[in-house]
Amino acid sequence: MRDEQLPLPLRHTALRCAVGHYCPLGFHATWAYLAATARPAPDLRRDPAALLRALDTLEESRRVRLDERAAFAARRQIEKTAGRRTPGVINTPRMRGPHWPGETAPSRLGLVAAIANRHTDFRRRPLPDETLSHAGQTQQLTDLHTRLDNCATAYLRHLGHLEAPTRDALTETIHEIEHLVRPGYAPLNVHLLMWLRFAHLVAYAAAAPSGQ
Repeated sequence: MRDEQLPLPLRHTALRCAVGHYCPLGFHATWAYLAATARPAPDLRRDPAALLRALDTLEESRRVRLDERAAFAARRQIEKTAGRRTPGVINTPRMRGPHWPGETAPSRLGLVAAIANRHTDFRRRPLPDETLSHAGQTQQLTDLHTRLDNCATAYLRHLGHLEAPTRDALTETIHEIEHLVRPGYAPLNVHLLMWLRFAHLVAYAAAAPSGQ
């Protein structure tokens, strides 16, 4: 990606490959974050300076993530030596789910762009077919979809902020979706897990102490 002798389309593809290997918010959300924070003119495909800014942002985040993992591994080694075989909940949240590692707070602009990207995809996808759910569950799924849509819409409308009642509604929505997910393969899980990833991304973005 840093080889300035290569054509821009190839360097653009190389950056997308890098995001494929490291995407702490998920591939599309991470790409949207980078595209927004790099501030390309007019877009990443035609702005070599913006491509480099995006790569710098990605590499900085990955470096911090590797440091986090190393610190976690060292802490777990000490805990195991002391007889504690299972990591506590407080030790694992940053190692699971969406999280933008960095020396400073994540960019609010980047997080809003990431949510906007995933919100568009969420709205584009159809609701689960009625044959995938049992009687009485169809309305519940419709309600959950609407509530998640409303929470994401509120986040975007307020440019990265959620009022306490909406945060509570989002938390409740996440719990209800988790309750519907079944272990192993279940056709309905295809929809529910996508909803859950999006819901966790919105919850993270709303709670993250974001920068400019």
